Amino acid sequence: MSSTMDTAELQVRDNITPLAGETMSPQEVTDIEDVIRRQHDMMVKRDAGVAQQRDVHTKMIGLLRAEFTVSAELPPELRVGLFAQPATYKAWVRFSNGSNDINPDAKGDPRGMGIKLMGVPGTKVLPELAHGTTHDFTLVTSPNFPTSDAPGTFVLLGAVIGNLWVKLKYALTHPWGAVIVATTQVKTANVLQRPYFSIVPFAFGDQVVKYHAKPQLPPQCDRFPFAPTYDFLRERLVRDLSSADFMYDFCVQFQRDEASMPLEDLRQTWSERLSPPRKVATLRILQQEFDTPERRRYGQEGLSFTPWNCLPEHTPLGRLNRARRAIYETLSKFRHRRNDAPRVEPEDWVC
Repeated sequence: MSSTMDTAELQVRDNITPLAGETMSPQEVTDIEDVIRRQHDMMVKRDAGVAQQRDVHTKMIGLLRAEFTVSAELPPELRVGLFAQPATYKAWVRFSNGSNDINPDAKGDPRGMGIKLMGVPGTKVLPELAHGTTHDFTLVTSPNFPTSDAPGTFVLLGAVIGNLWVKLKYALTHPWGAVIVATTQVKTANVLQRPYFSIVPFAFGDQVVKYHAKPQLPPQCDRFPFAPTYDFLRERLVRDLSSADFMYDFCVQFQRDEASMPLEDLRQTWSERLSPPRKVATLRILQQEFDTPERRRYGQEGLSFTPWNCLPEHTPLGRLNRARRAIYETLSKFRHRRNDAPRVEPEDWVC
């Protein structure tokens, strides 16, 4: 296994092309390369001598079979791209803790939901996945983010992985960001009972949206356990999906006002009063037994998710999305290469 990145892996300039109406600073490419180097070095140090894991969302709670059904009676303004025609797609859903370390589930952390649809026709945005049939969504339990660009992300990463003095310095120099970080580090009683958000904006044809996944909650929601086990979130997932399906309303929230619903400033949460999320699909997580060695291995090592694996009508927008394209692509390739496991997009459920 090689723990180094060659020069070609850091040539991210072709992946950072601003769209019409977007701006790009002269320093943007260098800033993104700095983030990639720092994340790469963290990954190599953390996983020395073992299989290479993801840079973040490292601990998987569960990889689940699901179905994603585009609603049959959408009004014309919602019939865009993936949602133009009613259809049901097989999907993988990966729940995870957001940290770059493997921690007890009781630790406060943003939780992630990666959705990979299969059998989606049409040319996708990423050249290497252009003729594939998968389409990804990546969401987390927070509606906002402490920073909006690569330099801010670079500073944030330093605070996250730094010592107490570095964390304190970040809090003093980035008070708003520190508050947002604190509000995302919350404890979760059940990953099936949390809403999930894209945080970043996406095209929806010629409009701008963010994605929401809202759970159809049971009559009685779980409370945080008095004495949580190390993997209690997975244990509750096993319990719940052993007897029933679980559903989310998958929604889009349109940008209605550029001042209060900015494209670039991800610290601001878009008002649901001003623009209520509108349902476009149902995500059904199927009743199943998923906690097997084969499923764990496939979810940890076999799958990659990127919001740029999408139809052009749903192109990611903004500075942080441009950074994510280069960061996700470079570090995913590094992870698969170091594990000697080429990335293969699934065409069906395989385990």
